[in-house]
Amino acid sequence: MVTVLDLVANKPRPRHPEKAHRPDQEVLRKPDWIRVKAPVSKGYAETREIVKSHKLVTVCEEAGCPNIGECWEKKHATFMIMGEICTRACAFCNVATGIPTALDPDEPNRVAQAVKTMGLSHVVITSVDRDDLDDGGAQHFADVILAIRAAAPMTTIEILTPDFLRKEGALEIVVAAKPDVFNHNLETVPSNYLTVRPGARYFHSIRLLQRVKELDPSIFTKSGIMVGLGEERNEVLQLMDDLRSADVDFMTIGQYLQPSKKHHPVKKFVTPEEFQSYAIVGKSKGFLLMASSPLTRSSHHAGDDFAKLRAAREEQLKKTA
Repeated sequence: MVTVLDLVANKPRPRHPEKAHRPDQEVLRKPDWIRVKAPVSKGYAETREIVKSHKLVTVCEEAGCPNIGECWEKKHATFMIMGEICTRACAFCNVATGIPTALDPDEPNRVAQAVKTMGLSHVVITSVDRDDLDDGGAQHFADVILAIRAAAPMTTIEILTPDFLRKEGALEIVVAAKPDVFNHNLETVPSNYLTVRPGARYFHSIRLLQRVKELDPSIFTKSGIMVGLGEERNEVLQLMDDLRSADVDFMTIGQYLQPSKKHHPVKKFVTPEEFQSYAIVGKSKGFLLMASSPLTRSSHHAGDDFAKLRAAREEQLKKTA
């Protein structure tokens, strides 16, 4: 008997095969305060065309960001480098998991040209986790930063990096390229790490952020979490203290939204009032800036927030002078 394998049919690969064995989770109905309109504006279409014509990947699309319509209308985008396949399978994330492709040596130039074409005053660069690379992709981050500096010298650069876990010397490579803002997200409180972010280590991430300041105190540091994953309020407050112990300047807090029935369930929709309370507490703990609301995301309003960060630092320096 001959068995014929159909290797030609164009059958789409499941986006999250590593999550297929998980039981379906109830998807809660979103409250009114977290609903957004579908993107249809001319500005959105123009940004989408620039992204596609430069063959770039954005976290806006890959992570299913609810703010994509607002940001792309204003020609704001967060570019995701090093491919669209991640080596980790975090329970909250909508980015595909699998074996990544080789790095594209022309990507830094394409990103830089897109930044120049869009006339960005501030750009955010993030990436998938690349545990398969010896340096976790640190040199590629540095190459992108340097290419943007050459093509658009007036553009300020914010990076949102992986944790470079077990990648000796990787962080130093990235910091030496001198981004204006170094962001690395904790994502959730430490008690959730085994179920939500199993490939990461909470205190390694805290130390990573602390080390950035030790290497270059002039770089702003930033981190963010999602709430609604089952955390307790006191855990969030302790996490704030941990970030401040690492001298982190800016913290973001946003509502977790479940990408599919196979992802971690939303345990709670946190009210706007609770988010405002977190913002007030965070400022009292010494963060230069807090962004805390249901639709807050790491890169949302990043350019405006950078201007606020600089102003807050200048005010702080005046007080200590």
